[in-house]
Amino acid sequence: MVSHVQLPPEIQLAQRLAGNEQVTRDRAVKKLRKYIVARTQRASGGFTHDELLKVWKGLFYCMWMQDKPLLQEELGRTISQLIHAFQSAEAQHLFLQTFWQTINREWTGIDRLRLDKYYLLMRMVLNESLTALKMRGWEERQTEQLLELLTTEILHPDSQAPNGVKSHFLEIFLEELTKVGADELTAEQNLRFIDPFCRIAARTEEPLVLHNITRGIFETIVEQAPFAIEDLMKELEEEEDDEMSEGDEEMSAGKERERGQDVPSKKPWKGSIHGTEPDVDEEQGEDDEDSAGPVLQFDYEAVANRLFEVASHQSTPSQNRKRLYKVIRKLQHLAEGFFPEDEVPEKAYRSLQGGRRERKAKKRLPKSRLQNKTGKGGKEDPPPGLSPGSERMRRRRGVGPNPTAHQEQPGDRGRRGAPRKKRRPQGGARAKVLTVPPATLSEVFSVAVFGVAEQVARVPCRPQLDSEHVCKEER
Repeated sequence: MVSHVQLPPEIQLAQRLAGNEQVTRDRAVKKLRKYIVARTQRASGGFTHDELLKVWKGLFYCMWMQDKPLLQEELGRTISQLIHAFQSAEAQHLFLQTFWQTINREWTGIDRLRLDKYYLLMRMVLNESLTALKMRGWEERQTEQLLELLTTEILHPDSQAPNGVKSHFLEIFLEELTKVGADELTAEQNLRFIDPFCRIAARTEEPLVLHNITRGIFETIVEQAPFAIEDLMKELEEEEDDEMSEGDEEMSAGKERERGQDVPSKKPWKGSIHGTEPDVDEEQGEDDEDSAGPVLQFDYEAVANRLFEVASHQSTPSQNRKRLYKVIRKLQHLAEGFFPEDEVPEKAYRSLQGGRRERKAKKRLPKSRLQNKTGKGGKEDPPPGLSPGSERMRRRRGVGPNPTAHQEQPGDRGRRGAPRKKRRPQGGARAKVLTVPPATLSEVFSVAVFGVAEQVARVPCRPQLDSEHVCKEER
């Protein structure tokens, strides 16, 4: 008889996580969380690198089998929050490392219909990893370990990360960092978070990585500068208002105590007719439309100096240096107080692309208006369908640019200075002398082509003609 070999717990959980039934998969996820908590609580416990790779293999296909967007979002949140089940920072670090290695290995096998759910999973795992860092107080050593992990597994030239993983990571990094730490992080800490991107942008040889770092990190910082300054001004105003209100309350309370009277509450009770809560909510709703939420604060001069330091090395490729120098100029302008979109007010600093389009339309508007007006000296522009040569031919023949339009008055011709020559009648017009003897072929051809009726009158009478063809002038 063949003895039954018991599989390790990690393999058993991975098989259940990739099961066909949703009930089986949900139970496996719950058991996995309990197993992680129980194993990492022991001093000698913990997971090896290979064991976590097997666990992530099962979690990957658990997400693969899940359909329906809402259920996918719920499952992605549950999987990403498994990082908090690990009791030590080293175990969390290993859990994140094996996740990115699994994504890099399995990425090429994901079809386009399942791509969005893994984009969502990457975003949630990054968010929870930053949240775990926040729970530890943004320690400098933990921050450096996380950034080194992300750089090694995703952005380093020797990493196995596909371009899709790199592009999506660079697109969502600042967004998730803003969601987690915009209210707590200082400008110095934010500079520490973007320092790895400065080094990678200076030495990478992949144009796609350079473009994504420049667009997703540095240009995003430049575009969010007005929001960041607006948030800073609001914080300063709120602090000043709080100090003034506290001082006023203390002064009023002291005066009332001297008089021996109780100090009434200035704020009306909730639901009162004179309450101001609905108005406050309306004002907040209007402010939310104009504001973009919390924004990361940066010292733009420090960021520009750090970029210049890494871009000015001799080993930096010329195309990278040229691209980074453009970003450095924008950051230096921000440090000096010049915004890239100076026509947009700070409080209503909405879509930058929309603002650019509006300004371009304003610049093009005078040119379009000038096309409908007369030119210099009262000269009208020809219709769009006629060339200048055809317009001159129409004027020679006595036909205006638009037969139905109002004809040019004789008094208007004096604007050009010298008077124009009198227009000759068309070739088909009747001459003054109607009875004309037949002339030679060349004379008839000249009369038919040029339409000059005066030449017809000057045609000499031929002596060999009969008497009945004598011109009226000789009679």
